[in-house]
Amino acid sequence: MSSMQSNSSANVTFVHPATFFINGLINIPNAKYYYVFLSVVYVVTILGNSFIMSIIYLARRLHTAKYFAVFHLAISDLCGSSALIPKVIDTFLFEHQDISYEACLAYMFFVYHFMNLQSLTLLVLAYDRLVAICFPLRYQAIVTKTAMFLIIGVMWIFSVTFFSAFVSSVNRLSFCGTNVIDSYFCNYGPIFRLACNDNSLHVLLGTICYSLLIFTPLILIFISYLCIAIVLLKIPHGVDRIKSIKTCTSHLMLVAIFYIPILSNNIATIIIPFHPNAQIINISLTQTIPPMLNPIIYTLKTEEVMRTIKELYKQSKVNTTQERNMKCSRRRN
Repeated sequence: MSSMQSNSSANVTFVHPATFFINGLINIPNAKYYYVFLSVVYVVTILGNSFIMSIIYLARRLHTAKYFAVFHLAISDLCGSSALIPKVIDTFLFEHQDISYEACLAYMFFVYHFMNLQSLTLLVLAYDRLVAICFPLRYQAIVTKTAMFLIIGVMWIFSVTFFSAFVSSVNRLSFCGTNVIDSYFCNYGPIFRLACNDNSLHVLLGTICYSLLIFTPLILIFISYLCIAIVLLKIPHGVDRIKSIKTCTSHLMLVAIFYIPILSNNIATIIIPFHPNAQIINISLTQTIPPMLNPIIYTLKTEEVMRTIKELYKQSKVNTTQERNMKCSRRRN
């Protein structure tokens, strides 16, 4: 332990290690292939989210408040994966498992911050569907670009503020024993369990963090769709009801892909004691697969996006043909 931090008002000294050692998968032959798999997931995530962002940027018809939120979800997915996977690859494929104390806290902040933004953006999209179906005549007046910009701005301010304080709370822990983190990144839970002083406050903070990340948005999304279901049941024509349901399917799939694996993993951990390797694989998949699948689902399951892609493709073919004809005419002249 080479670094120390003093709190002069309370005359308390906190002992911090110079570095942490990220353990990763233990005693698994060819474990590096799993990290290669994560690198492939990362490449697909970059391509998919960059594609959906480009489509929204190029198509004026998608310059709406809803697709501003979809664009933000793609940014959050891209940044979240970029905060996590490249460092995982560097840590285990290139065997840089030692990480400085300060870098570990920064690593933790960005992973949790962008994961929180993904969760909150799914909540914002649920709000969009709630207004569109329950208050269709007032939708354009309520869900405006300005309102969406303000909502997302508040999300960023809240997330940065909360997770700055959350990560800073680690500075009030003393590490007198091992500095080995039994995880695949600088995970808050495995770190505060290494502390040799009272960590009861950090157990509470971890619970609050988990509630903010998972339970609160999920409960609000559930309430939103409960209200939507009540409205849909009042629609007399089945065709209109099906059309309204179709506008929600892509979002419901995103919600299921994001929340179900996380909830299942945590419930299973409580019921059945997991081996650390199983926990690492489960957690890593729940954090990396949804950002990869989100743009694919929005592309394939949203008619408006598919129609826009086809129109952009046809327009590009027309432009290419026109350019060829112009070149041919110039050569003839």
